[in-house]
Amino acid sequence: MTDRFVIVGANLAGGSAATTLREEGFDGTITLIGAEAHPPYERPPLSKEYLRGEMPVEKTFLHAGDYYEEKSIDTVFGVRASRIDTDRKVVTLEDGESVPYDKLLIATGVRNRRFPIPGLDLPGVHDLRTIDDASAIRAEIAPGKTAAVVGMGFIGAEVAASLRSRGIAIKVVEGFKVPLARVLGEDIGGVLEGLHRDHGVEMTFGDVVERFEGSERVERVVTKAGAVVECDFAVVGVGVQPNVEICEGSAIAVDNGILVDAQCRTNVEDVYAAGDVANHAHPVFGRNIRVEHWQNAIKQGPAAAKSMLGNDAAYDEIHWFWSDQYDDNIQYAGHHMTWDDLVVRGSLKERNFIAFYMNGGLIDAAVALNRGKDLRRTMPLIKARKPVDPVKLRDDDIELKSLASA
Repeated sequence: MTDRFVIVGANLAGGSAATTLREEGFDGTITLIGAEAHPPYERPPLSKEYLRGEMPVEKTFLHAGDYYEEKSIDTVFGVRASRIDTDRKVVTLEDGESVPYDKLLIATGVRNRRFPIPGLDLPGVHDLRTIDDASAIRAEIAPGKTAAVVGMGFIGAEVAASLRSRGIAIKVVEGFKVPLARVLGEDIGGVLEGLHRDHGVEMTFGDVVERFEGSERVERVVTKAGAVVECDFAVVGVGVQPNVEICEGSAIAVDNGILVDAQCRTNVEDVYAAGDVANHAHPVFGRNIRVEHWQNAIKQGPAAAKSMLGNDAAYDEIHWFWSDQYDDNIQYAGHHMTWDDLVVRGSLKERNFIAFYMNGGLIDAAVALNRGKDLRRTMPLIKARKPVDPVKLRDDDIELKSLASA
């Protein structure tokens, strides 16, 4: 067993990995490095309970503040790691300090994309990634205010729902035809559009922001098509990109994230990656997958930790996440990029369904609206990688459990 394990990324994946190392009996030095001043925390509440003021910030933390000291985990918070020297086995921090390692886990996560849009830096224009971001948006909430929400992916949709529930008028600008069209397709996205419209959200689709305008802070959004959206503040959610800059100048392979095998190992000996930044060779799907879900962070971090300790078990979790919007619950499992058939069980019109994204008769993924139990029963079907009869999938009278056992 080596003596010095370093984890770059004090987020959910990194914090879970550090926890697992101690739980598995590792008694060497663990150093957990994070760019944020906060200890590892969970991000889903930032667009939901915390944003709405229903949860104190401490409830988002993975552990209470004294946990790391009690477990003899050295923490370096509020300092970014800037460089890795894999020959000398040293991580250099932005303040010039060098941290040597015997084994290294990179869990640097992702950051929000920021396009060169005029006025993007005006006060009152927010994005959401961190606790501080969520706190800044929460401070904007007041009666009679209007928010412009740019981008209607999962973060944009959740922010819109949370702010609307607090009485904020919402005006959306989205480049696709419906919410979440790129991920879920237009049929499912159309259902979500209706859900938000029923709650009074105004939406403009097929248009993009050309500029933000205002004298001392944002006052309006002007779109490429010439629409003018007056607002008191704005929230921009137009995607993320993996934080791979720390690998520059090293031999660590990068392609849409840091490439790792089924055991979370990079191509460089003693260097591992996990969480949002890891582009993982998934043994179930037979292809590389990089996902940005809570479940992946809290599962892959420990899997990478065990791999660092010599456990050769493959990380083969079926990815899963959820999204609460108003009183409705959306859940997704699996991973798909395209599909040749979309099979629906239930009713899109009644907003009670599970839809299966299929390729060549196999279920690659499923999305459920208010059918969480069906989603969980589908996960074994996804993992089995065997053809499933679409007629039986559509039939509500046939138990999904029976299809899984068959």
